[in-house]
Amino acid sequence: MIKNVLLVDDDHEMLIALKEGFKKYNDSFSIMLASDGLKAVEGLMKSTISLVVTDLKMPGMDGFELLAHIMAHYPDIPVIIITGYSTPEMERLAREGGAVGYIAKPFLIETLAHQIMTTLRKESEGGTLHNVSSGMFLQLVAIEQKTCTIHMEDKFSNKKGVLFFREGELLDARVNGLQGEPAAYEIFSWEQVNLSIQNGCAVKEKRIFSEMQHLIIEAVRRKDEAANDTAQPAVMEEVEPFDPDPADFIVAIKQKIEDRLGPSCGLEDIYQDNSWNHRVLQLTRAGVFFNIGELELGYMDRGEDIDFIVLPGENTTVISVSPKCPRDRLLRILSE
Repeated sequence: MIKNVLLVDDDHEMLIALKEGFKKYNDSFSIMLASDGLKAVEGLMKSTISLVVTDLKMPGMDGFELLAHIMAHYPDIPVIIITGYSTPEMERLAREGGAVGYIAKPFLIETLAHQIMTTLRKESEGGTLHNVSSGMFLQLVAIEQKTCTIHMEDKFSNKKGVLFFREGELLDARVNGLQGEPAAYEIFSWEQVNLSIQNGCAVKEKRIFSEMQHLIIEAVRRKDEAANDTAQPAVMEEVEPFDPDPADFIVAIKQKIEDRLGPSCGLEDIYQDNSWNHRVLQLTRAGVFFNIGELELGYMDRGEDIDFIVLPGENTTVISVSPKCPRDRLLRILSE
């Protein structure tokens, strides 16, 4: 992934010179410009920035104020300070404020470029993956209880986002000016991504309180809903629908179960119940999102006297059974 570096300086000629000098490094990072700290804050809100290089002495919001803002709101973004008024005390204050680097003017462009690339390399110190299913990978992060920062890029839109995990728990997300759960919904709607893993998590404040699995399913639902809203109605030839008799279908299932397992198989009842449709649809979408296929049937153990088997369809078929039923054999029969 090409990473964005934000250069901040009120000296316009300095910015242009740096941008020109960095053209030879376009394969490693791209350059964005801001003429002062306030413009830099706007850039941080609108774009995904991997590194900030800022001058100290600027009108409006100076480099120290910008550094403090970044440490408070974007603690994962490293900052390199450049200044023409270098003193040991100023360098100490910059580093204590959170800066990862400090360069006094004048300097060679190659020196700053080397420091930029060394700093950016830490963004992918935990590895880089291309064209992966984001949902499947993030579930593994949660299971392994990793503490990391994951930078993601959607393969199709080229949008970039960041997720922050501490011991497998999703603390925060950021993308295109969004933060917290709204940002997570956006990122979790991406199906194929390139990602890089940075060991450690600079974020301490928890902004996401929903379970990740819920967020992923909700993201898929929102994406489907948005697609349906924008889709144009297709003109289709009128065809007589095939609508099998639900009673015949239920009788056939009951007969199949009792023929194979006998009348004492734990079968309680079979019926169709549309109140299950939404839950079954969400599980189906989750299966597609995780690349494990659509839901064919599901066994629901709710810790009660009766368990349920659900069969997707235009109307969800519900089979209530005793928890002591031969579950594996029953599911095998229904899946044939």
